[in-house]
Amino acid sequence: VQLVESGGGLVQAGESLRVSCEASGFTFEDYAIGWFRQAPGKERERVAVISSSDGTTFYSDSVQSRFSVSIDKAKSTAYLQMDGLSTDDTAIYYCALIDWQVPGPVLARLWVSEASYDSWGQGTQVTVSS
Repeated sequence: VQLVESGGGLVQAGESLRVSCEASGFTFEDYAIGWFRQAPGKERERVAVISSSDGTTFYSDSVQSRFSVSIDKAKSTAYLQMDGLSTDDTAIYYCALIDWQVPGPVLARLWVSEASYDSWGQGTQVTVSS
């Protein structure tokens, strides 16, 4: 399985950005894609997750009202729409894949742990200037 992120860049505070995660090299129908980020000098943290089977989503408290995730199964691509960006959102953004159909209540517990994910992308840099 390969995951390739794209769409990162430099934006000003208050602006929006959408990053993409294209998955390839697999044949399974249902999966979940999570988004994580790592800011300079900090540990990687979870951002959001989406299930491809039913569109169930979960978000971290820090992005709940500003970010949204979506998925295009036909393109095997997930998107992270980021609105109202602040300098605190500056980080490398990674997507990761859970390669089985995870029921919603289970996904609610699994998505927070990096160990739950089977494949990771290389990341895309998002920089927010003040």
